[in-house]
Amino acid sequence: MATKRKSETGQFETTRGNGGETHQQIPADARHDEANHLTTNQGIHVSDNQNSLKAGLRGPTLLEDFVLREKIFHFDHERIPERIVHARGSGAHGFFELYEPLSDITRADLFQRAGEKTPVFVRFSTVAGGAGSVDTPRDVRGFAVKFYTKQGNWDLVGNNIPVFFIQDAMKFPDLVHAVKMEADRAYPQAASAHDTFWDWASLMPESTHMLMWAMSDRAIPRSLRMMQGFGIHTFRLVNEAGKSTFVKFHWRPKLGIQSLIWDEALKLQAADNDYHRRDLFEAIAAGQYPEWELGLQLFDEAFAASLPYDVLDATKIIPEEILPLKIVGRLVLDRNPDNFFAETEQVAFCPANIVPGIDFTNDPLLQGRLFSYLDTQKSRLGTANFHQLPINAPKCPAMNFQRDGQMQMHVPKGRANYEPNSLGEAGEIGGPRECPVTGFRTFENAQGHSEQGEKLRIRAELFADHYSQARLFWASQTSSEQAHIASAFVFELSKVSLEQVPPRMVGNLMNVDQALAGRVASGLGLGAPHRNPAARAPVALAPSPALSIQQNMKKTLEGRHVGILIADGSDAKAIFNLVEALNQAKAKPFLVASRIGETKLSDGSAIRADGQLLGSPSQMFDAVAIILSKEGAATLVREAAAVQWVMDAFGHLKAIGHDASAKALLDKAGVQDDAGTTDLTSFIKAAGRRYFDREPKIRMLA
Repeated sequence: MATKRKSETGQFETTRGNGGETHQQIPADARHDEANHLTTNQGIHVSDNQNSLKAGLRGPTLLEDFVLREKIFHFDHERIPERIVHARGSGAHGFFELYEPLSDITRADLFQRAGEKTPVFVRFSTVAGGAGSVDTPRDVRGFAVKFYTKQGNWDLVGNNIPVFFIQDAMKFPDLVHAVKMEADRAYPQAASAHDTFWDWASLMPESTHMLMWAMSDRAIPRSLRMMQGFGIHTFRLVNEAGKSTFVKFHWRPKLGIQSLIWDEALKLQAADNDYHRRDLFEAIAAGQYPEWELGLQLFDEAFAASLPYDVLDATKIIPEEILPLKIVGRLVLDRNPDNFFAETEQVAFCPANIVPGIDFTNDPLLQGRLFSYLDTQKSRLGTANFHQLPINAPKCPAMNFQRDGQMQMHVPKGRANYEPNSLGEAGEIGGPRECPVTGFRTFENAQGHSEQGEKLRIRAELFADHYSQARLFWASQTSSEQAHIASAFVFELSKVSLEQVPPRMVGNLMNVDQALAGRVASGLGLGAPHRNPAARAPVALAPSPALSIQQNMKKTLEGRHVGILIADGSDAKAIFNLVEALNQAKAKPFLVASRIGETKLSDGSAIRADGQLLGSPSQMFDAVAIILSKEGAATLVREAAAVQWVMDAFGHLKAIGHDASAKALLDKAGVQDDAGTTDLTSFIKAAGRRYFDREPKIRMLA
């Protein structure tokens, strides 16, 4: 028989059976602590959480063991179906603060009072990969913001790229099926470099503009804190008088835009699968709160009609040089989730969640999204009551006559579950009622009459222009950025085994830029490219410097990580001075050594490194410094990981600061002197940027 006895110390209780000890040791004084007593989900105290109920010592487990059944049942259902797209995500809480009232253009409550803060939850994500994929593939990044306003929840569900692959939601399942793992082999994961995606893309000229963005450095951001966000679609803002203004939403990061080098992104996948997630979490935990400003592009019907493209086409932008942004507020993320599953995984975004003063347009991609998201969240979270989960619940009162359903967490009172009704007490109404004054009113057609016409499966005429804005994007990039785009096309298409696909894709690129098409064709070993017919002749659009990352990078160390390579004998004063200077620049210094244990410095003191050389490769940092004694340099010159550490930093176009003794290691790594390789006194000034003019000397690009 199983018995219970006190341990020899009298402080713990242990359960034993004939087979030996089977119960963990538990403090005896915890047995009667009601606040810490283990219970079932029904609140029933559990006496034994180690052994199932059996018929006899070695008999079968009994079906009546409700503790076992509940525990296993819950475990079996701990994982919910992951999102079909945007499965891998990272989230944070924060607030939106308005700079100035916008009551002249919208009645939305969160835009009425300067200085007022609205709680938000933001989720960033990759699109193609599953929940277990990595953070740094070439991919679009989701940028979804849930505003908990006083009028209800508003979900601004966008991406880090302002356009999309398709114009009509009808094509969304095809896009996702094509870019996801191939149906017969279930690979590749989180990658577009395969047959089915490029077969589809080459047959869909409307995707060309988005492909230019996806092949650019925009698709490999340095950090979630350093990427832009866009609402993508044209929406409406509506004021109290019912006047409508078209709007496009932009998020601008305070730290500036920065991306990775392709080789760097590949190596980060091996070095740290959670690179972006860790970067976001640690920045918030350290009080370095990520911040964006909200910019609005505001325009009317007349302006929209004057453009050579359709503002309802999600594959088009309005360049900022033509329509500047009006900066109206800031977004600050200042709190990490308490529980990843309960918040980041269960948060449910839906573009249909809008508040009075914000409304939709007839963008056919947006119209499809309004249906799709609600249906998806119900399927994924298993109940029509997913809005009752704390992360999804509005922070203002929510009252209606919707009842029951799976996982109903509210307990409605009263007899009335319908409306209208006359079941209220004397002088009262029987539940909530509609209000035409404060309620949401859908914007009516500007001409004052309903839109009508034949029932057609067709797109507006200007939607047929698939190449003008792709040309605009290409012409707006620096020569370095253009080389990255051409090289990305070569890399991706080199992974395609279908012979007809690369020439077809290059034929589409001929409509963007002949030189681009030639570079891609040459990189793939194809003959002279032939132009595919365009459904509508492209028009000339002026370049937009705002579309270039390199032309808009901030030369700053704020929010950046700097690796400092040290060894025994390194100059203690130099290390201290550099760390102090980096802290003043609001950068994060990170000491790297051959071992985590203490490193003895020149003054006899010892310092513990933050990371080991093999586990902290230079691709994890924005800039690096190397402080070594002659003996330390002589040792690291023979260490392959140290040589590779420096080679990668140089190859990834980063600033490299060094003292005199470290020069031997730089020489071994093949580092050539340029503006980005400096002594320690000049390092801080040099470290706030990448050195793209170095790239042609060290890497062959298309």
